[in-house]
This record gives sequence, structure tokens and C-alpha cells, in this order.
Amino acid sequence: MAELTGKTIAILAAKGVEQIELDEPRKAVEAAGATVHLISVPDGVEDGTVQGVNGDIHPGDTYPVDHLVADVSAADYDGLLLPGGAVNPDTLRQDGDALAFVTAFFSTDKPVAAICHAPWTLLEAGVLEGRTVTSYPSIRGDLRRGGATVVDEEVCRDGKLITSRNPDDVPAFSKAAVELFAAG
Repeated sequence: MAELTGKTIAILAAKGVEQIELDEPRKAVEAAGATVHLISVPDGVEDGTVQGVNGDIHPGDTYPVDHLVADVSAADYDGLLLPGGAVNPDTLRQDGDALAFVTAFFSTDKPVAAICHAPWTLLEAGVLEGRTVTSYPSIRGDLRRGGATVVDEEVCRDGKLITSRNPDDVPAFSKAAVELFAAG
């Protein structure tokens, strides 16, 4: 497994984050030695935690938030992980600080890993034009209209961006995210 000791990875998530898409990649990144911070937006947090879901509608675990996105900078992190769930990226893409945070990773050529509905946030941040990505099927039309080429693959890599389709892809996505973050 790739080595991430000394690296700090941001996970940007809000209420409605798909639990498996947060838990499993986070475990993989931490097992490789990275420090992980859960970052959120004010509208995505209740009592200092983010509410996870299973299957987009069934309440799951809650996760303590380390920082609000307005209080951190992409410069503080070596990579960005964006889990899905339909509500999570819909909340994130409505927050200007979250969009600026995401955009900063792309403008500084830092690695980003996004799964399922998470590319919605990337779309709103304006960073997908000319890129090849995959996602949950229901948002693929949106991504195409935003200028992306969309493929149906377990893991799609375009430079320092990897994307995956859904919770079934989590094992391959987690492995690819660790490798991406290790390569920087």
C-alpha cells in the first residue's frame, strides 16, 4: 500500500454524506499513515457533527467536524476527498467557501478524489470542463453539460483527479485515492 505518512488529507462533507463513501476511504487513507480532517459548511453541521446516511435516506452515524471550511485553506492539505450521497454535495455546492476551497485544490494542482454524487460540487466549482470523469448515473447529464466527458468506469483518472460511480466502487476508489494522494 502507498505511504501517506506526513500528509494531511481534507474530507469535505456535509449532512447527508453517504456513510460508506466517507468511512471506507477515510480508513484506507488513515491506514496508509495520513492525518485526516473532516471539513464542513455551517449548513451541513448540527451540534458539531455531520449526519451520515445509508442509501441516501436512512440515517447512519454522525461524524465530528474538525473545521468549518471558512477557517481552513487548501494550502493546509495535501489532498481532498469528496464523498457522495445526494444531499451532501447539494449542500456543499451552495456554499461559496466550499467552492473556493475545492477550486484552490485544482488551481494549485493538488490531488482530488470524488465519488458518486460528489462531482456535482466539482461542477459548481467550475473545474470539470475538458476533464474525463465518472459519477452516479443520475448526474452524468449535468456533468456533460458542464463540459466534462463522462465514462462508465469503476475508477476514472484524469491527471490528479479520480472519480468513481457509487458505493459498489468504494474498495477500488479507496485504493486509487491512497495511490493518488501518495503520488501527490
